[in-house]
Amino acid sequence: MTTIDRYLHETLMRDLVSHSRSSAAFLIYFQLYCLTRGTERASVAMSHSVLAELTGLSKRSVQTAVGHLVDRKLLRSHKARPTSVPVYTVLTPWVRRSRADGRGAPSDA
Repeated sequence: MTTIDRYLHETLMRDLVSHSRSSAAFLIYFQLYCLTRGTERASVAMSHSVLAELTGLSKRSVQTAVGHLVDRKLLRSHKARPTSVPVYTVLTPWVRRSRADGRGAPSDA
């Protein structure tokens, strides 16, 4: 069973949907979070078309949302070549990394 970080629904959802006016960004972040953190994978390779299909968004909305998440440093996107499928790494800047095990713990800040 996947444990969802409380920060996602208590803070990030409201921030992306209300403040940034990008509900698509939250949907994309949540989908990628579940596909990586939920399965203990560091990253996932996925095209904009597949993300659009999984979330019910248009491909253009996915592109815009991914750009927004990368700008906000909530997502890292890498392509080996310009035509390659992007590899996404979900970032959790609110989590402080523990030196002992590297998994991190919620920040008190």
